[in-house]
Amino acid sequence: MDLNFPKAELHLHLEGTVEPETLQELALRHGMEAGAWTVAEIARRYQYEDFLGFLNAFKWVTQHLRTPEDYGLVTQRLLERLAAQNVRYAEIYFSAGICRWKKMPVEPVYEAIEAAGREAEPRLGIRARWIFDAVRQFGPEEAEEVVRLAVKYRGQGAVGIGIGGDEVQGPPEMFRRAYAMARAEGLRLTVHAGETAGPESIWGALRELGAERIGHGVAAVRDPELMAYLKERQIPVEVNVTSNYCTGAVAAGAEHPVRRMFEAGLSLVINSDDPAMFHTSINAEYARLVERHGFSEGEVRELARNSFRAAFLSEAEKAEYLGLCV
Repeated sequence: MDLNFPKAELHLHLEGTVEPETLQELALRHGMEAGAWTVAEIARRYQYEDFLGFLNAFKWVTQHLRTPEDYGLVTQRLLERLAAQNVRYAEIYFSAGICRWKKMPVEPVYEAIEAAGREAEPRLGIRARWIFDAVRQFGPEEAEEVVRLAVKYRGQGAVGIGIGGDEVQGPPEMFRRAYAMARAEGLRLTVHAGETAGPESIWGALRELGAERIGHGVAAVRDPELMAYLKERQIPVEVNVTSNYCTGAVAAGAEHPVRRMFEAGLSLVINSDDPAMFHTSINAEYARLVERHGFSEGEVRELARNSFRAAFLSEAEKAEYLGLCV
């Protein structure tokens, strides 16, 4: 089956797309002795037993992104890989919260990644837009600073905000003010929820934060009322199958709920989340649906159409992209 049809990707963390070869290149650029790291040794860092292990590895990768030029390079390489898979539009999470934690000025970093996106658009035929991502563990005040930065660049590629990280340490109620600020400024709203916490985290994202999309959302299947709510309102759920197995959000050997969610009539969008760190790609995620979860060609093509429908685009822009889908 040819899976190279036009698609969008809407749940994709820039820092989680850094391939081991690129991380080695950056380490050498910043003074690491040649041979100190092999690609195989870096790849072993991209193995996790649980969600906390993944968060620690993600933090380790970000510590080796030291200059705006580093961020520009990983953006360029990401967009080239996406374009090769016929991704025409991507909304990419940029962890402004991690930059602030590293005491790294956010503005030159964002300007470097946005410039790489603008350069790639005519060359590769892919449009990149950016979601400023805050980190739950850093608290609500830090999230508000991330919102202020996103507002600064609204109209310059920034389209929305998100929060990731540990749902238990940072329940959605903590971020009411940050999301109210973002909404008032016209930013679009997505929330990681129901990944490592239960349905109550998704309810909080919807009721307390006004989330327009839910990131992950696998816990929704534990609450029939929530499933009905998501179906009735057609609130998109950003599904990341391989990621969920790698972090333990879905136990090894357990059936991923993606098929159940699809058959229940939810609006699903398929994504790769942190493809380098989870050894996957967007086309591999679609292939996994077909090979392991019983999706037909017609169903995965419908999911690709959903990816454009759920994007933070105008209706006219969505119609333009949907016109590419046959």
